[in-house]
Amino acid sequence: MILGVGAAGVAITKILLAAGIGDVVAVDHQGILTAASPDLDEERAWIASHTNLEGRTGGLDEAVDGADVFIGVSGPNLLREEHLAKLAPDAIVFALANPDPEIDPVIARRYAAVVATGRSDEPNQINNVLVFPGLFRGLLNVGAKKITEEMELAAGRALAAVVSADELSPAYVVPSVFNPGVVAAVSGAVEQAAAAQR
Repeated sequence: MILGVGAAGVAITKILLAAGIGDVVAVDHQGILTAASPDLDEERAWIASHTNLEGRTGGLDEAVDGADVFIGVSGPNLLREEHLAKLAPDAIVFALANPDPEIDPVIARRYAAVVATGRSDEPNQINNVLVFPGLFRGLLNVGAKKITEEMELAAGRALAAVVSADELSPAYVVPSVFNPGVVAAVSGAVEQAAAAQR
């Protein structure tokens, strides 16, 4: 489930669906996004029509119930401990509001198998600097004029592959921003994806 349906939430949802995630439930300040939600712009209407396959209604309480993954791109302290208790066993929590995440990562780790935040003082820091230098290097190398979903997926998969199987742990699913292999891995993958689309 995604908490926050602004630009980041819309983009993340589209990437997850393109990657083959079965379903996403998107929640904003008015509740679970559905076709009946008020004030839907074009992007949010697309999200409402392509997510929530079970037809859930309500708010965050209903959205977290049994969720395998929580991704927050909203605001601080919106996810409470009782919400965490409703997640599926071994859930993943990406509480990315910055500088203060949706839930204290110390509390989240009591319930979730993997926790990530946008904070540099916590394990699994999610930071756009992990992708942007390599993404643009790859685009420039092939003279691409636009960024496509295929390029974004290639960048994400390349980033994930930087963490080797023997390094992978709940505290290390995302490479450090200082990992010297990140830019080359992402740029190479983006370059390859862009060249394949010519």
